Amino acid sequence: MTNETTPLTELFGCNVFSDAVMREKLSEKTYEEFKKGTPLSLEVADEIAEAMKEWAMSKGATHYTHLFQPLTGLTAEKHDGFINPDGMSGKAIMEFTGEQLIKGEPDASSFPSGGIRATFEARGYTAWDTTSPAFLKEDASGVTLCIPTAFCSYTGEALDKKTPLLRSCDALSKAAIRVLKQLGDSESTKVVSTVGPEQEYFLLSKAHIEARKDIKITGRTLFGAPSPKGQEMEDSYFGSLRENVACFMKEVDTELYKLGIFAKTKHNEVAPCQHEIACVYSPANIAVDSNYMVMETLKRCANHYGLVCLLHEKPFKGLNGSGKHNNWSLSTDTGKNLLKPGKDPVHNIEFLVFLAATMEAVSEHSGLLRASAGNPGNDHRLGGNEAPPSIVSMFLGDALDKVVESIIADDENVDIECGKVDLGASTIPEFEKDNTDRNRTSPFAFTGNKFEFRMVGSSASIAGPNTVINAIVAQSLNGIADRLEKADDKVAEAHAVVKEIFAKHYPKIVFNGNGYSEEWVKEAERRGLPNLPSSIEAFSQYNTEKSVEMFESLGIYTKAELESRYEIRMEKYFKINNYECLTMLDMVRQEIIPAVSDYLKFLGETVQSMASIGMTANVEKSIIEKIAPLYEKLYETTEEFGKAVRAAEVMDVIDAANNMHDVVIPLAEKVREYADAIEPMVSKDFWPMPTYADMLFY
Repeated sequence: MTNETTPLTELFGCNVFSDAVMREKLSEKTYEEFKKGTPLSLEVADEIAEAMKEWAMSKGATHYTHLFQPLTGLTAEKHDGFINPDGMSGKAIMEFTGEQLIKGEPDASSFPSGGIRATFEARGYTAWDTTSPAFLKEDASGVTLCIPTAFCSYTGEALDKKTPLLRSCDALSKAAIRVLKQLGDSESTKVVSTVGPEQEYFLLSKAHIEARKDIKITGRTLFGAPSPKGQEMEDSYFGSLRENVACFMKEVDTELYKLGIFAKTKHNEVAPCQHEIACVYSPANIAVDSNYMVMETLKRCANHYGLVCLLHEKPFKGLNGSGKHNNWSLSTDTGKNLLKPGKDPVHNIEFLVFLAATMEAVSEHSGLLRASAGNPGNDHRLGGNEAPPSIVSMFLGDALDKVVESIIADDENVDIECGKVDLGASTIPEFEKDNTDRNRTSPFAFTGNKFEFRMVGSSASIAGPNTVINAIVAQSLNGIADRLEKADDKVAEAHAVVKEIFAKHYPKIVFNGNGYSEEWVKEAERRGLPNLPSSIEAFSQYNTEKSVEMFESLGIYTKAELESRYEIRMEKYFKINNYECLTMLDMVRQEIIPAVSDYLKFLGETVQSMASIGMTANVEKSIIEKIAPLYEKLYETTEEFGKAVRAAEVMDVIDAANNMHDVVIPLAEKVREYADAIEPMVSKDFWPMPTYADMLFY
């Protein structure tokens, strides 16, 4: 379909049933009907389906799938062929109807529902998301037409991540338009939350992964002593790309361009073998679909170069983990970025109102934001040197701090001129400084015309976090709109609201210092900000009275949907940690203990052999004396750990998850501590798996 010489402008979006393709393939009447965004008649759907089928088949597709996002956190797809029998003729025809386009029927009982569906209640529906374009997925098996869809139960409850996100987008747009109308904007009819995710990942040799049971099963190392060299020399970040990695990245770019995904930035990250790809902003629900395809493409293309792509948040203990910085902003259908300060932010009332709404939202729901980024893998990452702490705060930067403080103080004489940078070399021109520095420890930081939510983990769907951000900001905007709609002087009331919100929430939620410091933990407690280091503590934030009332009032989640998601999160927390624990037990019992035993036996035989020729073998004796007590501790702790794992497996979901956090995981950490202490003392000829040094510097 494409080759190395295909121009990028021709390549980009060639596998997308885009607006331009629809305009070309559909009748003018059907195209206009579709663009209205209202429910489609079966006649219109039939024409779109026929055009979509013909376009897909012309590019080699033989099957289609409804692509959806169940509560597993992954995507799901069931492939159906276009081929159908032609009556009694014995021949075949290629068919795809409007009904097949609009609705699918996967087995809902086989996906997590958190109690919404009984196992024997199997029927579920996928429904076409008309706002996210269909596309073609190419791989070694052929070409498949993928139709982004929502997924719901027979009784209409959302069983996916997309449906609540779409609801939150609608709620946010309605709230924002209410405010804009009161501020004199009569042209905007829709406000879109836009997202640009930065995806971090590791690339490792496939040969090494094949020799590591822990990475193969869990996506991270459960054992491993530190490498003699790690990231301490700061020589990986933005370093030159290895040739095979550069080739891999080129293929990823090409595949994403075909899907209409604006892959913009790629580079080496801080840890050895760690990399990042960043995409340009798009509407939130499309960004979610695109990010799933980015993750899938990274994994698929890595295989072509003898590599494995790891998306786990913390593959290596002691090294930077991988996040997914979620850059969120608001734009109108008339082209305005509502979070762009402009040259005079003190008098930009639209910007101030939306900044205030976001500040109030984060301050009032910081625990919920933390919960939205919760998963077992991310618990290993948050609070590390490259990741934000588990306490949510907001960073505005010097310029906006001055603006907010001047508004609180009723002082409009504020100088936010940032000036220029002059490096003192005649060959280097001066350049303008940005209106703020960056704070890499801030979980929710303003970065010019957007907020960067840095807590999201690399393996996670961005649907959940953006559903929460949209919801909490929509609630705040509705509160502001209620006041403005009652006021005679809208602008004066807007300024009053902004000042009140800033005065109340700026001292609580804005923090510009070191988020890793112990002083901040104490300061956050004084401010009343929740500190939720574990996801197990954070998940309940979805089910507080405050959260349930907000989500239900905005029509984003029902109480039953929220309760189901709490149970699913807790069950997933237990299951992920449980299979990690079982993998640890296997590795200790089947690999590490036998290897250490063989090495001790070898040393013992060496001592005896040397004694027979009159040598003392002091070195070997010393090594035995150092390893032996650790070896015994490893065995004893492993037995205790194994009993704790078995005990947790018979508990109910909530008790099992809590027991996993309180009892089992601390024992797992002790098992690892002993194994990692032994590893550097065992000969490489005996150690049963590739080491950190082997994997990171292959």
